[in-house]
Parts: sequence; structure tokens; C-alpha cells
Amino acid sequence: MLQKTKGIVLRTVKYKDTSVIADIYTEYCGRASFMVPVSRSRKATVKLSLFQPLALIELEADFRNNASIYKVRDAKPYHPFTSLPFEPYKSAIALFLSEFLCRAVREEMENRPLFAYLEHSIIWLDECRAGFSNFHLVFLMRLSRFLGLYPNLDNYHRGDCFDLRNACFTTLPPQHHTDYIGPEEAAQLQQLIRMNYDTMHLFAMSRHDRIRCLTMINQYYRLHLPDFPVLKSLEVLKELFD
Repeated sequence: MLQKTKGIVLRTVKYKDTSVIADIYTEYCGRASFMVPVSRSRKATVKLSLFQPLALIELEADFRNNASIYKVRDAKPYHPFTSLPFEPYKSAIALFLSEFLCRAVREEMENRPLFAYLEHSIIWLDECRAGFSNFHLVFLMRLSRFLGLYPNLDNYHRGDCFDLRNACFTTLPPQHHTDYIGPEEAAQLQQLIRMNYDTMHLFAMSRHDRIRCLTMINQYYRLHLPDFPVLKSLEVLKELFD
């Protein structure tokens, strides 16, 4: 049946010369794949240029039972970006987060709280004018709540380590594996969890600190999500925000 839904574009893959397959996280049914026709006509009802990383679109598609790929009938932006695709730092963040979400968010069912979180975060980044250097770190930490991966950050004491496998602080390093971070970085984790989008500019972090936090978060997700890869865009993001 034809159904309208909001969606967040994760990626597109070329399919023959006449269409692409777009992976989109939708408000209606979670993550889904859509066949998008490619047309050079100005009168085309579906324009491929809409399907950029993290684009917020409203689409109408034929959601047929037992189909694995749905056909898009119409699509339009419902929040046209003002800065996200045009500013190098923001576009690098968008590419990284779209790749991250494409690997991390796999559920094919409605999850409106998660969709609302993603939507709010993307709009916030697009509208923010300064002080967003830590955005991706805060985004990934808070995303873990929606994926059931939020670490246990209670009972922290100065000098503790953080066990990445068991997601908790420990007085001593784990004896049976090496997936942990030492006391200095564990203290940074405590700082990171206190940040939100409105206050993160108040927390001074060097590029080295930011790289270490990003590497730690990526390692945490790799330990807790099956087949989570090393992301290609990770190295690009590490070079930003001196």
C-alpha cells in the first residue's frame, strides 16, 4: 500500500543506470531500503539530489508485504539544510555519522523515540553556527541509550579504569582481556557523559583528546555490535577541529 513517512537518508548505492537503492531510517517502519528512480528531467517527481547523507525527507512509497525493497513514488525535503552540506567540517561529520548509523542502526521496525532523537540532532547541527567540535562525540554517547548499549557509569572513583567489554568502571584493569581504558581516559569519559549539545562548547578538549574519545567510542561499539567494522570516514574526522 502507498504510505507517507519521514525518513533520514543513510546511504545510496547505484543500481543499474536507471535507479539507486537508498537505505533510509524511517519514522514509519525503522530502517528500510528503497528503489529510487534516476531521472535527468526537471519534471521528475523524485530528484536524486534529495538523497544526500542525513537528508531529512518526506517520501511516499509502496510498502508491500514481504517486499525487501520498496518503490519510492514521491519525495521532498521537509527540513531543507542551510549549512550541513555546505560547510566542510559539518559535511565531514555528516558523512561519518551516516556511515556509523548505516552500520549501527539495523532494526526494521518502528522506533519513534530513536527517530525523534536522530531528527533533533541533525537539525541542531544544521542550525548551529559555532561550538560544535564535540557534536559527534555527544551524539554517539547518547545514541548508545537507544541501542541498549549505554555503559554503566555509576560508582566512579578517581583512578578507576573502564572495562569496555563489561561497560563498567573497575578499580583494577581486567585480568582476562585488554579491552579497557586507563584512569586518565576513564576520567575523560566522565566528562564526556556530562556534555549535551547546549553545553559541550564549555568543555575544552584538544584534538588529541577528541581523537582518543572517538577511538574509544568506536572500539566500544565494535565490541558490542556484531560485525561492526572500522569505518572509512573515521580517519577523515580525526583530522578535523584543531
